[in-house]
Amino acid sequence: MKKMTLRQIVIPLVTIAIIGLMYFGPITRTPFENIIISIIIIIANYIEYKGKPFSALGFKRVNFNAKNLLFHAPLVSLCLFIFYVFAVVPGIEMLTGVPIDYSSMSQLEGNLEITIVWLLIVWATAGFGEEIIFRGYLMRQFVKFFGDSKISLAINIIIICGFFGYMHMQQGITGQLVVVIIGALLSIIFYMRKYDLWFMIIIHGIFNTLGILSFYFGLA
Repeated sequence: MKKMTLRQIVIPLVTIAIIGLMYFGPITRTPFENIIISIIIIIANYIEYKGKPFSALGFKRVNFNAKNLLFHAPLVSLCLFIFYVFAVVPGIEMLTGVPIDYSSMSQLEGNLEITIVWLLIVWATAGFGEEIIFRGYLMRQFVKFFGDSKISLAINIIIICGFFGYMHMQQGITGQLVVVIIGALLSIIFYMRKYDLWFMIIIHGIFNTLGILSFYFGLA
């Protein structure tokens, strides 16, 4: 671990404690919880990195280009979604014997207005929110403290994705395990892309968009 200042130690610990309180404390959870946490993280990074809160999360200008965001990321997202539909979900359902719980999505079928609202919410809370929280902040902070050796990276992914899966308990045990696997793959892509958060946001957003459209058209 590189030598760090007190600021670089205390601020992340306080921020992570606030994130834990937001998720597990007595505060009533809302659909916009991830947006609130993302704002807290940006403020924390602003203080920790002396006015440069975004680059530490993985928002790098060099990666913000049409080739990455309009071709490479959508292609990866499409491949990931196909793998999810035809391999991960059937495999985990066979393992657990319990179908994934999509009951909360049934309202989307054939309802264009609700589907559009869901798309906007999902891009804000999952595409941006979850990627800022789980990959951009928690995963990057772990790397900052413990490095990114193979062992450290494996522990990082297990902890972050276990937490990520737990947060999707509404999908049942099968859904949680599926989310852990997809989250692990997203984390590996994040590492392989040298912590390019723009890339991950597009992948996550398109992945969820494909899922929501599947419910809208009654394909899921």
